[in-house]
Amino acid sequence: MNLYYSESYTLSGYAFDTTRKARWVAESLQAQPVAGVALVAPASVTERELRVAHDAAYVQAVKSGEPRYLAESQGFEWDPRLWTMVCASTGGAIAAARDARRDGVAGSLSSGLHHARRNAGAGYCTFNGLALAALDARQRGAQSVLILDLDAHCGGGTHALLGDAPFVRTADVSVSPYDRYTPAARNRLELVDEAGQYLAAVERLLSEIELEARYDLCLYNAGMDPYEGCTIGGLAGITRPILAERERLVFQWLQAHARAVAFVLAGGYTGLSLTQDELVALHRLTIESASAAAGVWAI
Repeated sequence: MNLYYSESYTLSGYAFDTTRKARWVAESLQAQPVAGVALVAPASVTERELRVAHDAAYVQAVKSGEPRYLAESQGFEWDPRLWTMVCASTGGAIAAARDARRDGVAGSLSSGLHHARRNAGAGYCTFNGLALAALDARQRGAQSVLILDLDAHCGGGTHALLGDAPFVRTADVSVSPYDRYTPAARNRLELVDEAGQYLAAVERLLSEIELEARYDLCLYNAGMDPYEGCTIGGLAGITRPILAERERLVFQWLQAHARAVAFVLAGGYTGLSLTQDELVALHRLTIESASAAAGVWAI
């Protein structure tokens, strides 16, 4: 299973979990490899490719730093390396989707995607790699794309970009109302406020979006910020075993209902109750579940 990452993913001068944790996870995998996982450097997304989903003026602002309010609309202080960073990590999300359609499963250590809109960033998200990967897959022949979003927060940016696209179906289980939206009829958004309801909500959502035919591609936004120790989004009672079971359920379901799955890391933030090593261990749950599934995937 190819897992996309390069040092450019963490190049920005602004130090924050979203701009640093890809390196932490990559270093963990180098020290303690997951069987069958290969770290691969992706090609960076181009300005032309970004403009498929984002306004040219916004793309130019992120590249140049002007106007500064727009370049920093995701919440990061701008510096010239920000552009290199987000082009690399967005390119990784697209590369993983292309790879998955050939091999069944792939991933990228990208995060900071699902809040970004056409003309601005939001919530630590600069460019919406989920929307860009879905549109790229459509251009390359995919007839049906599922975006499964299990970040703690709602994926309002993805909804704004793709909510009405007939080839896309979105399914979102959140524990925080941040970036809440009203889904189109064929899409689903469920907010959970009790940890005891979380896994049942995920299972219910998956059962509601089953199709007779399998999805050509699932883009899985695998957030670990529902974890109870996460200060940005965490819900008391959602533990590591619950998130491990979530990953098992998700990949088991995807084996039956998707021809391919590409995953990204999504949210997860260190703090007094969540160390860097603990956060890395949570994100490894997704990688380990994906790798186990990759060995038996039937495209």
